[in-house]
Amino acid sequence: MTFTDYIFKESKKLEKTAVIGREEVSYIEIYERINFITMLLQKKNYSKEDSVLIISDNSTFFIETYFGIIKNGSICVPLNPAINVNDIKYIISILNIKMIFCQKKHINKIKGLIDNSIEVYNEDSVKRSDVEAQLNKSIDIKGDTALIMFTSGSTSKPKGVMLTHYNLMYNTDSIIKYLKLTQKDRIEVVLPFYYCYGTSLLNTHFKVGGSIVINNKFMFPQTVIEDINKYNCTGFAGVPSTYQILLRMTNLKESQLPSLRYVTQAGGRLPEVFITELCSALKDIDIYIMYGQTEATARLSYLPPENIKNKLGSIGKGIPGTELVIVNKEGKPVKVGQVGEVVAKGGNIMKGYFNDSQETKKVLKNGMLYTGDLAVKDEEGYIYIVSREKNIIKSGGNRISPKEIENVISEIKEVVECAVIGVEDDILGEAVKAFVVLKENNSNINSKYIFRYCMDRLPRYKVPKYVKFLKSLPKNSSGKVLFKELKNI
Repeated sequence: MTFTDYIFKESKKLEKTAVIGREEVSYIEIYERINFITMLLQKKNYSKEDSVLIISDNSTFFIETYFGIIKNGSICVPLNPAINVNDIKYIISILNIKMIFCQKKHINKIKGLIDNSIEVYNEDSVKRSDVEAQLNKSIDIKGDTALIMFTSGSTSKPKGVMLTHYNLMYNTDSIIKYLKLTQKDRIEVVLPFYYCYGTSLLNTHFKVGGSIVINNKFMFPQTVIEDINKYNCTGFAGVPSTYQILLRMTNLKESQLPSLRYVTQAGGRLPEVFITELCSALKDIDIYIMYGQTEATARLSYLPPENIKNKLGSIGKGIPGTELVIVNKEGKPVKVGQVGEVVAKGGNIMKGYFNDSQETKKVLKNGMLYTGDLAVKDEEGYIYIVSREKNIIKSGGNRISPKEIENVISEIKEVVECAVIGVEDDILGEAVKAFVVLKENNSNINSKYIFRYCMDRLPRYKVPKYVKFLKSLPKNSSGKVLFKELKNI
């Protein structure tokens, strides 16, 4: 059984809408399309050793190719359509790619990178068929790779996270359990499917027979609120910037969302002031603060909605079936209140990085994933992320967490977004620099205002030495802030 077979075991015969958006597709129809992709690969003798690329926005084309490749037992490799040309060339080379499913709108990007030995299929060239593909019985669900997701590496080359069929099954089951997902759930999706958080929305809702509402228009954030009400969505998911924009640049706080049951937030830290505002705006809606990594398939922890106010700023505890421990440099658990690295154990932990045993050994030790995130736990075992080790600012002998400074600056109502980094300083080693995005037409907020505001609320050594105002923070297509780019601004 492949991961696709597991997902569609019950839902493949449902006579209900699976995908809502520009094109509405039923479960029966989407499963027929998936079967055709699998048949195409079977006819060309593609095996579980072969990797196949997908370059596509969120669409039914992405869904049918994603599940179709995995159903065949081959390795699915979804890429961000905005990925740079050198990275595509590198990935095609190391994976020995011979087939690419690419939306027509992105074909020009790959034309000059491939030769006649690589087949390219788009929406028009993938014909529909109602045939049933053969069940692949040779799959070792715990040993065989189903999905490779590329993340930015510590070197200039992207790292390929290898996830097995079992990793995907395990994480999907766990998320369904704590979110209490059922066939009645319908989620508004703005996160890209090639990002592990976005993929998890697809996996979980298709497993329970729910529905996906595709919204590729987040550049117009008011459409999120409109779509939730238009399609009676029960769920929504976003990264920190998603909620900061919705809270400060739409009428979310005045909106009625009668169908909405829950929202989830992951993909980085949402400043506490925004969590509080979100609680106020969504009074009777469950808010799940979550934490995860691509190396953990998607999800590692969640904070139960009933604890969001009394455990403000916490990422909660491990999801069902996943154990989180905070350890010191010797690998031993730390005491309550002591800072250490978050280490995870569970069936969702990746197989490793593709063709990179050196980097794999750095993060996988004794079956545990070393996340690189520093945290503390309280008396009840709830975890609070301090920072990533590489993001800690070392200034004048002090170790400073950017999160604390970002929380303070974000309290200013005119601030939409804020990011804090350390920059080189001849005297301090590193100095604190804050990047601030304001609502439009807020000329009364300047650097002196930010300095004074911080001076009243932070120790002197944590007050930013520099403040720079930007129209927007640099982000990747998943909405995560690109801190490396901030270093060059």
